[in-house]
Amino acid sequence: MARGEKSIFRCQQCGYESFRWLGRCPDCGGWNALIEEAFKEEKKYSLHPEGHSTPLPISKIEIEESKARYKAGISEFDRVLGGGIVPGSLILVGGEPGIGKSTLLLQIANVLSSNYGIILYISAEESLFQIKLRASRLGALAEKLFLVSETDIEVIKKHISEIKPKVVIIDSIQAINDCEITSAPGSISQVRECTAQIMRLAKSKEISVFIIGHVTKGGMLAGPKVLEHIVDTVLYLEGEQYNIYRILRSTKNRFGSTNELGIFKMGEKGLVEVLNPSELLLSEKPSHVSGSVVAATFEGSRPILVEIQALVSYSNLGISRRMTTGVDYNRVLLILAVLEKRVGYSLHSQDVHVNVAGGIRVLEPALDLAIIMAIASSFKDIPIDPNTAVLGEVGLAGEIRMVNQAEKRIQEVLKMGFKRCIIPQGNLKTLNNYLSKEELEIIGVKTVQEAINLVLN
Repeated sequence: MARGEKSIFRCQQCGYESFRWLGRCPDCGGWNALIEEAFKEEKKYSLHPEGHSTPLPISKIEIEESKARYKAGISEFDRVLGGGIVPGSLILVGGEPGIGKSTLLLQIANVLSSNYGIILYISAEESLFQIKLRASRLGALAEKLFLVSETDIEVIKKHISEIKPKVVIIDSIQAINDCEITSAPGSISQVRECTAQIMRLAKSKEISVFIIGHVTKGGMLAGPKVLEHIVDTVLYLEGEQYNIYRILRSTKNRFGSTNELGIFKMGEKGLVEVLNPSELLLSEKPSHVSGSVVAATFEGSRPILVEIQALVSYSNLGISRRMTTGVDYNRVLLILAVLEKRVGYSLHSQDVHVNVAGGIRVLEPALDLAIIMAIASSFKDIPIDPNTAVLGEVGLAGEIRMVNQAEKRIQEVLKMGFKRCIIPQGNLKTLNNYLSKEELEIIGVKTVQEAINLVLN
């Protein structure tokens, strides 16, 4: 750094700033995370092309037909976005490296270029030859799909202004840099400044922009977590390295509902959407085995049936183990406490493992009753009727509380061919249209003990 030039130390995990070096960040607690950067005044931006704005009555603002949403051609992707891509929106697609972000967006770019015009795919990590190899494998060879390999933000803005694409895809934001900033690409300063410039360009020219961001398992390293407040929509692509299924989850959306979920299957020709996730998740469910039960969960605007599995076995250790996959660990501990106190199960000497089959992660409390049924089934070694589905929230007093969207959950249970559904007693009054159906028996329960006596008989 040049003599006399001011510097600042910025945490590369949370963005905390200090005028002196610190071994440990006071904000996020990260060790050796503060990196010295040249101090520069923050740039000021205006979203208006002329640099100034004019207040208008809301009744005078018209929505042009030409600004209707773009359809990506993949229904699962469009639904997660709230019905399609809004012109001028800035969309962040996050996920671990190698999960399939570039593959998914290259497929979408191919469809968009065939239907709406020029699409610009900017790669900052791969050469044009490498992108062409992947595009050939995916069949993404549309004439109006333009590719460029570039890392300089000024050159990227020049390309966008000259080509005037409908949609721009930047892969990835960690590799883009602004020459006026001295820190390395991928740092907090670079990522935030480059995204701010891209956001201004997207809003002023009504160009939809997808930004790919890599994250670690903690989700904290110079990427999506830093940018979530800047962008309009945040999508996360999740999945296990050795699992063929990928889950696209919306955690922020200014143009649609959050917590929407789309499921894809990774194949030789890219990601293929799964239109019936309930059928997929239950396709390998074992029959007449203890510790397995089907639950009706709700993700965004869609009900999904998932299999809850539990394994309870005697522990040879002094302290029993509790392990969970796909559900909240602390929620399971609470449920175990309810089973011991309200039902009388002695689980303190038992190892308890709870899993949501299929690699999906579910956090809503409507799965409480299903987790209890699975644990009780494994503990007593009594199989649950495979034609039974369960849903309900459990309180600390052992009561079964109502869940939202009960009617849509029952519709999914009925569609998948189940014969019996155990629900909270309070939800019965909202299901009058289904109580008379002969193909599905709906039973309301008030307490955990009542549900266990009904299912494990």
